[in-house]
Amino acid sequence: MSEKNSAGKRSARTRLQEERERQKARDKRRRTLIVSAAVVGVLGLAAVVGLIAANTGDKGDGSGSGPVAAPTGATGKDRLAIPVGATDAPSTLTIWEDFRCPACAQFENAARATIHQLTDSGQIKVEYHLATIIDGNMGGSGSLNAANAAACAQDSGKFVAYHDVLYQNQPPEPDDAFARDAKLFELAAKVPGLDTPAFRSCVSGGTHDGWVNKSNEAFRSGDFRGTPTVLLNGESIFPSKGDEQISIENLKKWVAEANKGKKAGTAFPSPAPASPGTPASPTSG
Repeated sequence: MSEKNSAGKRSARTRLQEERERQKARDKRRRTLIVSAAVVGVLGLAAVVGLIAANTGDKGDGSGSGPVAAPTGATGKDRLAIPVGATDAPSTLTIWEDFRCPACAQFENAARATIHQLTDSGQIKVEYHLATIIDGNMGGSGSLNAANAAACAQDSGKFVAYHDVLYQNQPPEPDDAFARDAKLFELAAKVPGLDTPAFRSCVSGGTHDGWVNKSNEAFRSGDFRGTPTVLLNGESIFPSKGDEQISIENLKKWVAEANKGKKAGTAFPSPAPASPGTPASPTSG
């Protein structure tokens, strides 16, 4: 083989290798764009579905009477909020949601890691409010039953873990699987230490049903657009904040802007489980 031909083949191999590297870089950029667009798309889709859910529900549903037994540690007006995070965090993220609502699951599953990071680092505290609008739309009682079970998990100091498991295992919207206690017990088994006789009694007895119904009434009278409703320090950020659409990066940015010059919270409460439905004096926050 002549020296000229050998050099030519080496040059061809070099060009081929360079082209492969360029293609890999293009593929990586494309995957990054697809993932980013998917996150934004998921949150945007959630907004649309949430609006439909709220606007078609029967406003008379979920207003049943019964004793109102707030879960342990509930705060706010009428003790309707389940708080998560440092009590002295500089910003508050308020979330209204329904465990049967597909839009809520899309939001939670997309934003979960970010919300946990912001909460665990003391940047925000989260106040969860539960609604039952899908029961009104689709029939059934899964929204109510799951919300009661989540409140029972709060009694055991395990609300966050069970809340996440419910959304990670949400059935299709027409399937009222959460109406079955057995399904809620099955999912509770995924949370270490939750599936106890006290939890099962709380779920089967509907200990917090009256509280859930009162929370749903507050949602109905709150003039919210749909679920999920997400507020940062009282300002709506879902599906957008001003001219900016919600995304993971924008959520981080909005929290950073709200917290500028403020110290992160450090007062993380220690869970103190009580008997389900143990009455406590009303508080506001």
